[in-house]
Amino acid sequence: MCLALMLGTASQAAPPVPYAFGVLNHRSLQATAAYWNPILNYVSARSGVPLELHIGRTANETTDRVVAGQLDFAYTNHLFTPKRDRLGWRVLARQDTQGIRGQLVVLDTSPVRTLQDLAGTSVVFANPYGFTGYYVPMDALLRAGVKVAPLFAGNQEAAMGQLMSGQVAAAGVNHQVMIDFAQRRTLKYRVLAESEPYFDLAVMASPRVSAGDGEKIRQAFAGMTHDPEGQRVLQLAARSLGLPGARGFVAADDRAYNNYRNFFKHTQVPVNE
Repeated sequence: MCLALMLGTASQAAPPVPYAFGVLNHRSLQATAAYWNPILNYVSARSGVPLELHIGRTANETTDRVVAGQLDFAYTNHLFTPKRDRLGWRVLARQDTQGIRGQLVVLDTSPVRTLQDLAGTSVVFANPYGFTGYYVPMDALLRAGVKVAPLFAGNQEAAMGQLMSGQVAAAGVNHQVMIDFAQRRTLKYRVLAESEPYFDLAVMASPRVSAGDGEKIRQAFAGMTHDPEGQRVLQLAARSLGLPGARGFVAADDRAYNNYRNFFKHTQVPVNE
């Protein structure tokens, strides 16, 4: 009887296994971790739902882990292709911005002035899964009838680094990540083409996450800007990347990302995933 009671107490005291929270890495692994660990620690504490950061070596690898069912939550915009949409992941929240745009950019000193000037050149992208960093700018090139040699750097900032060093003629980028990178590096660049705005990356939950836990996570993210401690964490995270200001989150649902789905219905870029 005594042994049974002791075992029962030990079992009750065992901490819950944290959910795996994957983050699409636009930046290096170190920079991504420095930004997201304080946020996930806050959300875990406020929601009572433990989260643990998981990052692949590249954005592709992080997405592959989502598709393979190895993650429970993800901060991503890679799940709106027709095939991945059927996996059943649901949107909980999004970053509170006016949206992101896909761009094709060149250095300010580049002789390239039009998309047609890029014909036959090397253009770098983050990865072949990227939405604003690949699909959108590549679609603009195809619609303009411009053939280029695409290169993939692994993440957004690595692609921007290749552009900065002159290794490529142009880069396909997420406009907000490009602004942040250019401000830190005092880099001057020109925009050759720009898309319509799309909402920024979404906090999403796997179908196996209960509705109750998903709602707790949604409320914790959305409440950060209304809580002094949440604001402090967001500011800390922003400073880790040298961002000019903190960026909070707002509650969202799948309808906010319908223009992603519409894009994939009409894009000229082959969609295999």
